[in-house]
Amino acid sequence: MSFQEQLDHLFPTEEQIPGAFKLEAEVNQREYLSNGQMLPWNGEVHTVLSPVCVKTAHGLQRKIIGTYPLCDEAEASAALEAAVNAYHNGRGEWPTMGVAQRIQHVEKFTHQIIEKKQEVVKLLMWEIGKTYADSVKEFDRTIEYIHATIDALKDLDRQSSGFTMEQGIVAQIRRSPLGVVLCMGPFNYPLNETFTTLIPALIMGNTILFKPPKHGTLLFYPLLEAFKNCFPPGVVNTIYGRGNKIIPGLMQSGKINVLTLIGSSKVANELKKMHPKVNRLRAILGLDAKNAAIITAQADLKLAVQETVLGSLSFNGQRCTALKIIFVHRSLADQFLEELAAAVAKLKFGMPWQEGVSLTPLPEPHKPAYLKECLDDALAKGAKIVNENGGVTNESFVYPAIVYPVTAEMKLYTEEQFGPVVPVVPFDDLEETIQYLIESTHGQQVSIFSNNDQEVAALIDPLVNQVSRVNINCQCQRGPDVFPFTGRKDSAEGTLSVVDALRSFSIRSLVATKLNDNNKHLLNEIIDSNSSNFLSTKYLF
Repeated sequence: MSFQEQLDHLFPTEEQIPGAFKLEAEVNQREYLSNGQMLPWNGEVHTVLSPVCVKTAHGLQRKIIGTYPLCDEAEASAALEAAVNAYHNGRGEWPTMGVAQRIQHVEKFTHQIIEKKQEVVKLLMWEIGKTYADSVKEFDRTIEYIHATIDALKDLDRQSSGFTMEQGIVAQIRRSPLGVVLCMGPFNYPLNETFTTLIPALIMGNTILFKPPKHGTLLFYPLLEAFKNCFPPGVVNTIYGRGNKIIPGLMQSGKINVLTLIGSSKVANELKKMHPKVNRLRAILGLDAKNAAIITAQADLKLAVQETVLGSLSFNGQRCTALKIIFVHRSLADQFLEELAAAVAKLKFGMPWQEGVSLTPLPEPHKPAYLKECLDDALAKGAKIVNENGGVTNESFVYPAIVYPVTAEMKLYTEEQFGPVVPVVPFDDLEETIQYLIESTHGQQVSIFSNNDQEVAALIDPLVNQVSRVNINCQCQRGPDVFPFTGRKDSAEGTLSVVDALRSFSIRSLVATKLNDNNKHLLNEIIDSNSSNFLSTKYLF
C-alpha cells in the first residue's frame, strides 16, 4: 500500500473500531465536585471532540466523546470558598490532621482510582490520541508516583520526628501546608502531570481547587467519586469552564496561596499579575521549553539518530521535554539527515489502539494549521523538508517533517512547535550552540551527543548554567521521578520531583523553647498525651 493510500485509509469507519476500544456510550458529565458534594449542572456544556476522525457518509468527522460543564464565575467562586473554609486559616480538619492519617486517606484514594483504570485509559486514548500502550503507561506511572510520594513523606516525617538543640534552645522542625492551591495541568500528560502537583499539594495538608486541562477533561470524571469519598468536604474541589472567564476572579480574590500550572509562561505571567499580593503567592510552574540536541563531529551517529527520533517524536513531539531543535556538526549533516529520514520512515502511524503505532492524530484542532505555517515560513526562507511526505496532513494527523537548514530568521529556530516537526541546524563551531542556549528564552534541558570526553566536559560547564539538566548521549526526559525536574528562564518556577514537590507545597515551621526543666516537662506532657499532631515523636513505618 502506498503512503497516500495509507493516509487515505488512516481513519476508520465506526464499524472498523475494535470492540475492546470502543466507547460504550458518550460521557456526558452533568455534575462536578464542590465542597464534598457532586453538584448537578444544567447549564452550558462543552462538546468534546476526539482527534480521531470517523468516516461517515458526509466525510471525515471528529468523533464526539461527550460533554462537560462550562461553569461560570459563581460556581468557581463557591468552590474557592469551599477550599478556603476547609483550610480554615490552617485550623481545618485536613491541615491539622496528622501525617499518618493524611497518608491513609491518600492510600484509600489510590485503591479506589485503580478500579477505574480501564475507563481512564480509554478516555486518554480518545481525548488526546495517546496510544493504548502509552495511556496504560501514564496511568501506571501515576500510581507509582503516588506510592513514591507516600514513601518520601514517611521519610521526611521520620527525619522530623526528633528535636534539635542549639544554644540553649530546643526545637522541633516540621513542614506545614501553605493554604489553598489552584492546580492546572497540561493536556499532553493530563493525568500524570496533574497528579505530580495535585497529590503532593494534597498530602502536605493543602486544600485544592482543580481545573482539568481543556483537552483531557473527561478522563477525570470517573475519579471524582474517589476524591469525594476519600477526603473531607472542601479539601478537593473541581472547577470547570473557560479558563479566561473563571480563573481571573479566583486570582484577584487574593485567596489563592499557591498557583501550580503546567502550560505557557505567558499565561503564568498574566495570572500572577492578577494576584493582589504577589509576595503571598507561591508559584510552582512547568512552562515552555525548546530543548536542543547538540550532535558533535565526535558523536556516535547511529545512537544520535535513535535518540533524536525518540526525543523529538514520542507522542508526536507533544512533550515539554521533547527535543525541539537539533544542532548537527556540518561534517555529519548529510549522513545524519539521511539516517534520520530513514528512521522516521520506519515509524508506524495510525489509530491509538493499533499495536506498535508511534504517530497518532493531534488533539489541538488548530495545531495542523500552525505547523503548516511554521513549515511555510521555513521553506520561504530557504529551508527544505528533507524526508519524503514530511508535513503531509489528513485532518488531525500530521506526518513528521524534518526541516533543514533552519536559520535564526525562521519561526522554528525560536518558537516551541510542540508537534511532529524536527528543525535541524548545521554548525561549525560548538560556540554557536552555546550562544543559542544563552540567547534562548527557554532553559529546561539539553542533550549532548559526543564520545570525546574533553568535548563533553567543555560543553557541560557552560550549559549547566543555562539549563537545569544536561543529558549525555541520550534524549531529554523528566524521569526518574526522584530526580529534580525544573528549568531556568521562562521554562519553570520551583522544582518538582517526588521529594522536591513535597517541599514545594509546604514550608518549614518549628516549635521552639528555652531548654529548662519547666519547658522540658511541658513538652513531654504534650508528646506523651498525643495532644498535638504537629509536636510529636511518632515514628512512621
